[in-house]
Amino acid sequence: MGDAGADGRAAVAAGMRWQAGWCGRLGSPLYEGLLERAAADVDRGGPVWKAMQDAGVPERPEALLRGEAALQMMGAVHRLVLEGDAPALARFYPSAGGAPDVDAAAPALIDTIEQHGDVLPELMQRPVQTNEVGRSAALLVGFLTVAGETGLPLRVLEIGASAGLNLRWDGYRYTGAAGEWGDPSSPVQITDAFTGERPPLDERPEVAERRGCDPRPLDPASEETRLTLLSYTWPDQLRRFTQLRAALDFAPSMAAAVDTAGAVEWLEDRLAAAQPGVATVVFHSVVLPYLGEQGIAELWQTLEAASGRARADAPLAWLSLEAGGEMAAVRLMTWPGGEARLLAHASFHGPPVRWVAPEPSAS
Repeated sequence: MGDAGADGRAAVAAGMRWQAGWCGRLGSPLYEGLLERAAADVDRGGPVWKAMQDAGVPERPEALLRGEAALQMMGAVHRLVLEGDAPALARFYPSAGGAPDVDAAAPALIDTIEQHGDVLPELMQRPVQTNEVGRSAALLVGFLTVAGETGLPLRVLEIGASAGLNLRWDGYRYTGAAGEWGDPSSPVQITDAFTGERPPLDERPEVAERRGCDPRPLDPASEETRLTLLSYTWPDQLRRFTQLRAALDFAPSMAAAVDTAGAVEWLEDRLAAAQPGVATVVFHSVVLPYLGEQGIAELWQTLEAASGRARADAPLAWLSLEAGGEMAAVRLMTWPGGEARLLAHASFHGPPVRWVAPEPSAS
C-alpha cells in the first residue's frame, strides 16, 4: 500500500497520542509510554507506520478519532506476547511475568512490530473485544436499586454482551471501603469496588432471566475467547487479568445466552410485550460509542416504544455505564414514570464506584 502522505501519518500519530493519554489516566503507564513512543515512530515513518499502512488504518478515520487503531495494534502485539512469540517484549509485560520498563520495552515493541509485519496487519483487522468484569461493580448499584424499588425478580438484557461475563454479575463478590456484596466464597473477587457513601447493598434479588446480544459474541468456554479478551486487557493491570480469568473459569457454572444480533432489532423482539411478574432491565457498558448517532437514536426509540407498555407489575428500566466526562457515569431510567437518575460515578473499568445518593427527576 502506498504512502498515505504526511496528513495521514499525522492523523495516525495523533490517534495514538490521544489513546496514550487515556491509558495514563486509566492507570496503565506502560501503555501510555509505549503508545507515545509508537506515535514518534509513526512520525518518523518507521515500522509502526508501515504496520498501520499495511492494516489499512489511514483509510479508516473513524478508528483514528477514537484511538481504536492504537488499541487494535497493541492488542495484536499483546496476543503475540501471550502466545510466546515475542519473548524480548514479554520481559517487560507483567501479564507474561515481566517487569514494566518503558525505556527498555519501547525498542522491543518496535522490533516486534517489524519482525511480525507478515501477521500483524491481519491481526489488526479484528475489532477490539473486551468484557470488563469490573464494570459489574458499577452496574450492581443499578440492579439493586431496581430490585429494591420494584420488589420483583429481575429480567436482565445486555446490549453488547461480548462473552456475557457481566450478565453473571450476581455470581461475583464485591468488597470495598464503602461496603460489600455477594457470596464471600465466589471465585470472582472484585476488590476496592465502592468508595465514599455506602450504596444500597442490602438487596439480594432473584434473576429470573439473563440474556444478551452482540454482533460478534464470544464463547467464554473457548480458549480463543480467553486469548482474545486477555490480549485486549492492558498488560500492567494484573487485577483486571485476575478478575477476567476468574470470570471465564466461573462462566460455565451460570448459564447466560448471548445471541448474535444488533442491539435495536434484538431489543424490539425482547421488548415486544410486557413481562408481568419481573422487572426488565436493559443494560450496557461503554457501548454507545460503537452504535453511532443513528444507532443511539434508534435505541432510544425502541425503549420509548416499550416504555408505553410498562406497568407496575411489569416495569422497565434502562441502566447504563457510559462516558460522563473524565469518569464514567452510572445512569438509570425507569418506567412507568420515566424517572431519570444519576446513580454513581465510576472508572471506565469499574472500581472504584462512588454512589451519589440521587434524587429522582421526571424526564
